[in-house]
Amino acid sequence: MMEKTKLLTISVVGLLLLNLGTLGFLFLNGKNHGPLHEGRPEPKEIIIGKLHFDAAQQKDYTKLIQWHRGEIKNLDANIRQTKNELYFQLSESEVNVKTKDSLITLLNTYQKQIEETHFKHFQDIKKLCKPEQQDSFNDLTEELGRIFSPNKPPRKRHD
Repeated sequence: MMEKTKLLTISVVGLLLLNLGTLGFLFLNGKNHGPLHEGRPEPKEIIIGKLHFDAAQQKDYTKLIQWHRGEIKNLDANIRQTKNELYFQLSESEVNVKTKDSLITLLNTYQKQIEETHFKHFQDIKKLCKPEQQDSFNDLTEELGRIFSPNKPPRKRHD
């Protein structure tokens, strides 16, 4: 009986140390880059590096990012609300085609505004560039799709 208790105690202590070691490893070595850009530098870091922004340009760029995120956040909220209204139509006994079409047109308008906001954001970044940085900006424009692409596995279809 005594040997079984001793063996059980040693096993429990060993498992506890193994768990603590695993948790320590995960906390010390696991950097969180967010789900969108997991394992990659943030787009902000890439753009600052590729354009060789100085401290003043970086400060102005940070302000542009804040404006851009605010605009996109508002448009995304509008899209969510409009989609809720659109899908609410499905619960009606008969779908009002005019309402459905109006909501889809509104969604298209919001999506267009998002793309215009993205485009303006990069125009504003271009304006921050000094003449000697313009070639770097032009090179960057060829990489924008890759820099901002979500690095996610393909989604499963739920038909």
